[in-house]
Amino acid sequence: MERVLLVGANLNDGEDYLTSLEELGALAEACDMEVAGVTSQTLETVHKAFYIGTGKVDEVKGLAQDLGADVIIFDNSLSPMQMRNLQERLEKPILDRSALILDIFARRARSREAKLQVEVARLQYMLPRLVGLHAALSRQGGASGSMSSRGAGETKLELDRRVLEKRLSELRRELKEVGNERETQRKRRVKSGLPRVALVGYTNAGKSTLLNAMLDLYGADEGDAQEEKRVFEKDMLFATLDTTVRKIAPPDHHAFLLSDTVGFIHKLPHNLVEAFQSTLEEAKEADLLIQVVDYSDEHYKEQIAVTNQTLKKLQADGVPMLYIYNKSDLVSPDALPGLSGVAAEELAAHLPVVPKANAGDEFTLGDGAGDSIYLSAKKRIGMEELVCLIEEKLSGGYKECTLLIPYTDGRAVSYLNENAVVFSTEYAADGVRMRVNCKKEDYGYYMKYVEG
Repeated sequence: MERVLLVGANLNDGEDYLTSLEELGALAEACDMEVAGVTSQTLETVHKAFYIGTGKVDEVKGLAQDLGADVIIFDNSLSPMQMRNLQERLEKPILDRSALILDIFARRARSREAKLQVEVARLQYMLPRLVGLHAALSRQGGASGSMSSRGAGETKLELDRRVLEKRLSELRRELKEVGNERETQRKRRVKSGLPRVALVGYTNAGKSTLLNAMLDLYGADEGDAQEEKRVFEKDMLFATLDTTVRKIAPPDHHAFLLSDTVGFIHKLPHNLVEAFQSTLEEAKEADLLIQVVDYSDEHYKEQIAVTNQTLKKLQADGVPMLYIYNKSDLVSPDALPGLSGVAAEELAAHLPVVPKANAGDEFTLGDGAGDSIYLSAKKRIGMEELVCLIEEKLSGGYKECTLLIPYTDGRAVSYLNENAVVFSTEYAADGVRMRVNCKKEDYGYYMKYVEG
């Protein structure tokens, strides 16, 4: 296992650099690295040549040697010049935060689309950083434009750049094909008429756990087929990358499609957001977003802010949203409104409760307390209440009515049994009387059968 030294900078810009360094350590561990040490420097501005001051560079070099660090990781994106200069001075492999996240994504990608997206992002990251990668090669040669007059280093650099640009073009072509397939699938889901709900949120907030909980309790399949539709879940950053869509059909409620999207993180590389654009379209085109928040994390407000900022970049900030405060069973009862003094072991009996915005909160809870809820996806606490909240938010597209359907139209009865919430069914002399809550489109189609 590689040992790494983490390096950060306190720029007095309002960001909590210590929290960012702590998160960088978690990212390194998610990449199977061992954190040997952490160091930082307070700066007025970033050093253009080395990111940190020249004296600090020498200090980092000595510290890395003393700690036996194999790699040095900087908690920010380094410019190509900074990376080249640091590589020469520190004489050790250098990574920045973006490269580390890209490495994790490359390890976690499973589907063809995710692998293509990650490779595109990595090549976009590498292209401007080719300078300095071949420092050991000669830089001599003329200044004309011909390849033959260039030094060995410049020739190899130009060849590498051409290879990467060619590969990038091929990948984008493949991604476009995959994107067309995804668009076809999306149109098919739209045609099904089922509402689309997308899980969004900070990485490791519990989105995959919540999706599996919904599948276990309300999945449309049973047995082995249901088990196969579960997604990988683990207490680690970016455990899953692939977007999955599952049909959820709670009893006495409308069915809907639930999608799990890639998690967000502070300083998420722009190339990744760009590469995963087609995947993240699930959030933009959803009828409802469920932002899953790790309420046990003391920095959950900052994580909400990061998620909302990312959604704004994706132009998905206008989609209605529920805030789900997950892992509430791990929080002291005193932190939950109205539960002060409740013993921890009794907490489960009081969940879920609806949180209320506190004075000074730096995020929006939506249209009111009814847009958020505490729960524990792992312990399956609050799931029924969540389903009710989802239905309430989606209810604008439904109509409750009583229909008298003639026996000659058995197809209508079958359709409504499958696609509407049926409160009662009565077999009368002149047809089947059904009290239903159906989609407004279906109400318009079957209006001829409406009673009263």
